[in-house]
Amino acid sequence: MTTKPLSGIKVLDFTQLLPGPMCTLQLADLGAEVIKIEPPGPGEAARGPLGTPISHFFQAVNRNKRSLAIDLRAPGARDVILALVRDADILVEGFRPGVMARLGLGYDALKATNTRLVYCAISGYGQNGPLAALGGHDINYQSYAGILEQSAPAAGSPHPGNFPIADLAGGALSAAMAILAALFDAQRSGEGRFIDVSMTDCAMALNVQPLAGLHTWKQPIPAGHDTLSGGLPCYGTYETSDGRHLAVGALEPKFWQNFCQTAGCPELARSGWASGKAGPAVKAQVAAIIKARTLADWIAAFDGVDACVSPVLRIDEVLTHPHTTAREMTVQTSLPDGGSAPYFAFPVKMSNYRFSLDRPPPTPGEHNADILHELGWAAEAIARLKADGAIA
Repeated sequence: MTTKPLSGIKVLDFTQLLPGPMCTLQLADLGAEVIKIEPPGPGEAARGPLGTPISHFFQAVNRNKRSLAIDLRAPGARDVILALVRDADILVEGFRPGVMARLGLGYDALKATNTRLVYCAISGYGQNGPLAALGGHDINYQSYAGILEQSAPAAGSPHPGNFPIADLAGGALSAAMAILAALFDAQRSGEGRFIDVSMTDCAMALNVQPLAGLHTWKQPIPAGHDTLSGGLPCYGTYETSDGRHLAVGALEPKFWQNFCQTAGCPELARSGWASGKAGPAVKAQVAAIIKARTLADWIAAFDGVDACVSPVLRIDEVLTHPHTTAREMTVQTSLPDGGSAPYFAFPVKMSNYRFSLDRPPPTPGEHNADILHELGWAAEAIARLKADGAIA
């Protein structure tokens, strides 16, 4: 028998775009009932402009949720939210500090309604401090966390790449971890908590490699010169003859020796950690060797070799890779146009649990009537909410 570990847990999701929705996606995939609170009309911004097909970005992080489209400033809206809060376990919001309080929906107000509520506020810079009121995006949070400065080749300019580290690791996953810890305690103590998740803080706390380098050498190590950023021959990427790249992560001597043996350069077996003037020379030798053959040739050569060597895959290749398939890491998802597309499945495997796509991403306000009926709102009360502009 399989069960979902968060079955019966109710989540109110006031977030938009990526960090919050990814957090609540994890909770939904684990079985929680997630109600997505969004504005009437076009819904949250990540859906795309009104009248256009729903964005694939939105599709990727909003399955297994229901949608309540409501204008939080309209008459009667606060009563609906308070009714939802009375029976909720978790609330997640991603507004700037103070917005929910000005709506009469801050933690203190909601705690008076439900002392068990775990309330998580995800923001760029946290609820206090000199940057708290500023807007920002992942590139800004990475900058203040010291991550972006290290995201560059030697003597190159910083660039964030296409993986928003602060949004996802700093925001979504840190929030999910803290929420589950607070939920565990609330279940046994009866007392919820307010959780202040700063994406900058949480990303910063994960930035251990540059910090270790600073303490080791008593000064910051320039981008592209540290152990994992390009300073060693045995750890980096090398271009192949067809313009693709091979990733080499052979930090330990046994892996580097296997690499050198397979690549045909056994004379470099003791040079994996070459530094100073020797380092670039060894890297140039390795680069010339890898550049002489195609990526497919190198994949074949390293097949079965324990050397921490892998092809640098494109996203389309990731979706069809045998290991992705074996791990059941994609789920075919229906699209509004009648087609379908593969998205990533919930990644963690655990006993007596199996991920499933139970609901496609909702349309804006798709579940308004169901949710209001569940709260006990009669037809007349629902009609009044519509007349007052709270719901469409």
